[in-house]
Amino acid sequence: MTRAELARAITQRSLITGEFLLRSGAISHEYFDKYLFESDPALLRAVAEALAPLVPEGVDALAGLELGGVPLAVMLGQVTGLPTLFVRKQAKEYGTRRLAEGGEVAGRRLLVVEDVVTSGGQVVLSTHDLKERGASVTHALCVIDREAGGAQALAAEGVELRALFSMSELKAAG
Repeated sequence: MTRAELARAITQRSLITGEFLLRSGAISHEYFDKYLFESDPALLRAVAEALAPLVPEGVDALAGLELGGVPLAVMLGQVTGLPTLFVRKQAKEYGTRRLAEGGEVAGRRLLVVEDVVTSGGQVVLSTHDLKERGASVTHALCVIDREAGGAQALAAEGVELRALFSMSELKAAG
């Protein structure tokens, strides 16, 4: 699948209209329902294959953020052979009380994986949490950058955002 075909497939499968409150607090009249492309096995695989070249050298593991980043990280792990961690928004208050499941965080170079980045708020918070636990995080990867300040917020924290598509690219592919 070409990049243009993938953009068109994601847009056709996932773009819905209405009134949507975004995590950032902004209201949008268009929304990419990421779960629609993430729940389609063939499309999810095509997305992971397109993301693979964006994975920086030297990464020890993929850190999929709850909830949308998890299926992406798992499929990207299948494509790249990298192990995957599942990162919660908050550490569990029972059992293992871990923030990340699937392996140790300390001393590892992690690539944070997210589906859609708007303001970058959750990625910034999760990056801080992972660093506090001893991880090195210099990059984050997403499928869609909504171009609403996320890349800049992450850059201010020393994290480079690599996006497969910008929102404007997907709208143009429509």
